[in-house]
Amino acid sequence: MKLGVIVAIVLGLALATAIAAYVGFGALYAALTHVGWRGLAALCGFSILPFTLLGTAWFLLAKNEALSRWPVFVWSRIVRDSAGELLPFSHLGGFVVGARAAIERGLSPTTAFSTTVVDVTTELIAQLGFTAVGIGVLAVRLGAHSTHNALVGSAVVGLVLTGVGAVAFIALQRRGGDFIERLIGRFIPGAATETAAVVDAIDAIYHSPARIAGAIVVHLFAWVASAVGVWVALRAAGIDVDLTGLLAIESLVGAVRSAAFFVPGGIGVQEATYVVLGRLFGLGPELFLAVSLLKRARDLTIGIPALLAWQGLEGLRLVEREKP
Repeated sequence: MKLGVIVAIVLGLALATAIAAYVGFGALYAALTHVGWRGLAALCGFSILPFTLLGTAWFLLAKNEALSRWPVFVWSRIVRDSAGELLPFSHLGGFVVGARAAIERGLSPTTAFSTTVVDVTTELIAQLGFTAVGIGVLAVRLGAHSTHNALVGSAVVGLVLTGVGAVAFIALQRRGGDFIERLIGRFIPGAATETAAVVDAIDAIYHSPARIAGAIVVHLFAWVASAVGVWVALRAAGIDVDLTGLLAIESLVGAVRSAAFFVPGGIGVQEATYVVLGRLFGLGPELFLAVSLLKRARDLTIGIPALLAWQGLEGLRLVEREKP
């Protein structure tokens, strides 16, 4: 691991520990006990829906792929997110792992890498819409004369800047072929021969606006489903939380985590955001710190088996390749 990644992990762990100490380890333990295994089981079970939607959004971008390939995209998306959450690097590494998982299941490198780049873009656009709804709910809840108006204003500015970044990223994909080729060559050296084909494939995808629009809509449903999953988990544990407020909190947590993409797993960032937003919505910080830990437990429960299975399949492919 590079030094910067190690420093980010250490600082994130220190921040998460400090937040837990601030909230109170006793209160946190009580909240975790309250949520318990029922909440974790409900969250893991409901996660099937957002993963299915995420894989579907990715599949929609792959032109001329048979419907029988759809499970490949769902599986590879699970591997992508598992790698991004659990392995000690930023989400960029998760994108590469997800593409490799798709290639291992028979997808061409050109299709895997080109659709991954555009899928990341459509997911970001959908997240902008989801975050805008969250900011609107936050503004209504706090009121016109709230002392937290500066926070709402900052969130709006952040949303606008993210939107500008998304537009720039799209323009780079459409016009910055040389940059895309260098990026692919930097992070996927084995695909150097595919870089020009990937750039052409990305351009072809953008000439299919219906596919782009469909992927954005499905991604938006996936963001909502992910937030609803947390609500279902809390309800399964007997905790009554307003769904609208929870959707707003989840949208803003997701936005902050995306902004802090350089922090592996969003360690510390996710916990701090939950505690701050929980207070704004009049909810105990110990509850939402427990929610953050619950989501990390979900990531481990789903992610570890997924990554082990992916590594096993990679190993089998290497063994087959070495056979005379």
